[in-house]
Amino acid sequence: ISFRVHVFLSVEEENPEFWRSKAKQTLQSVLDRKLNTNVAKNVILFLGDGMGITTYTAARILKGQLQDQTGEETVMTMDTFPHVGLAKTYSVDFQIPDSAATATAYLCGVKTNLNTIGVSAATHNGVCRSQKGNEVTSILKWAKDAGKSVGIVTTTRVQHATPAAAYAHSASRTWYSDADLPDAAKTDNCTDIASQLIENIDIDVIIGGGRKYMTPRGTKDPEYSLDLSSWGTRRDGRNLIQEWQSMKTGKVAHYVWNKTDFDAVDPEATDYLMALFEPGDLRYEVERDPSTDPSLVETTEKAIRILQKNPRGFFLLVEGGRIDQAHHAGRAYMALHEAVAFDNAIAKGLELTKEDETLTVVTADHSHPLTFNGFPFRGQSILGKSPLWGTDFLPYTTLMYGNGPGHKIINGKRPDIRNVTTNDKNYVQLSAAPVDSTTHSGEDVAVLARGPMAHLFSGVQEQNYIAHAMGYAACVGADLRHCNGGTISPVNPSNRSVAVQTSSALLSSLLGLLLALTVIM
Repeated sequence: ISFRVHVFLSVEEENPEFWRSKAKQTLQSVLDRKLNTNVAKNVILFLGDGMGITTYTAARILKGQLQDQTGEETVMTMDTFPHVGLAKTYSVDFQIPDSAATATAYLCGVKTNLNTIGVSAATHNGVCRSQKGNEVTSILKWAKDAGKSVGIVTTTRVQHATPAAAYAHSASRTWYSDADLPDAAKTDNCTDIASQLIENIDIDVIIGGGRKYMTPRGTKDPEYSLDLSSWGTRRDGRNLIQEWQSMKTGKVAHYVWNKTDFDAVDPEATDYLMALFEPGDLRYEVERDPSTDPSLVETTEKAIRILQKNPRGFFLLVEGGRIDQAHHAGRAYMALHEAVAFDNAIAKGLELTKEDETLTVVTADHSHPLTFNGFPFRGQSILGKSPLWGTDFLPYTTLMYGNGPGHKIINGKRPDIRNVTTNDKNYVQLSAAPVDSTTHSGEDVAVLARGPMAHLFSGVQEQNYIAHAMGYAACVGADLRHCNGGTISPVNPSNRSVAVQTSSALLSSLLGLLLALTVIM
């Protein structure tokens, strides 16, 4: 009853004219919309890792409810983007992809195999020698080659699958440091992702986690000196942080690992910034200590202020990476709060840039098997329980997972959650099938765009199309028709997609599935 009272407090919604008026205003705004055909000076790609449509919708409701609204009618920053499409996320070898294959698609413009980064589908999962000659470059490199400044901001380690695809080429997403390379990979001269971070592309801004992959084995972490798991992992004795600093001679380059030093960085006087706030991934937003670690809003702002000094513009990748990790743990509370923080970062990006010169794209790499069900009343907590019970006379939550660690059947019955607080940050949603880590799901993901040539992102497209559309809009990469009067530069052979995968590659991918499933988190 309390929920119904809450609904009817909005009496105006009972009047048909309320809805007609809103629709009329929306229609007129669409009719008045003019296509922006400018060349994009700047491109910002906001990537919500694991932010499928259900997560997007549920996060919208949560954002409103955190502001004491019913939530369903809330307008997210993402909701204001005028052009929306869908992207098909499958990889070359699997119906449902991982973050490595998808990142290669939307950053490099080429679909590839599960678990591989910055390489074509001719590369076999985990086989070093197969990646030689099959490397593909990303829009981050295209932008750098065009004279733009480039940056990466993430809430995961900077060597994780999404950011890694912007700069690295690896037959395995798990080769974070040289300690992770198998003997065969070392013999065949493959290099780890962390070393490629400083060697492959001159990246102006690098913000996230991942300190331990940058320093020699046994190097104590400056923040967690007593935690052995946080110490450096490298076996080659290299200190990549020091190497990065020595490579920036003559430039103002700052390395920071805490918020105090981060806040002291003056964007106007900074050429390069590497900020690594954790040994691995950053903390979840609701567990973040604001005195020691900045928010995604703050890191996004710092990156933009440094990059935008370049008169030729910039490319920036901003990843809300822990949406995905929370879903893997079956913790919808954490996933939705991460998505809200991600939307706040998007708002900051729009605030700091101009729509007529900055193409802003928001999308996800893949989805998760999260369901939104049960006929909850309007305004009911998105993290609450359905007013309808199952045929077993037990309640269930509005949000549940198709599989995950929340599967609990005891003596043939589901747990009784009548007295369980399901909107607690540690609550693990019930799931239909038992797995230690919730898998991904394979439905299309939303692609939202705003700014120059944003209309290119309408429709249902292959995920690898995103990189080409961004490159075209910004006049970087192989297709320069938008900026040079119709002349098309030669296509880089390394960027051509592989039309047919060999049977040996498929076999290798299948053999590598067990490895991939352990690292998809």
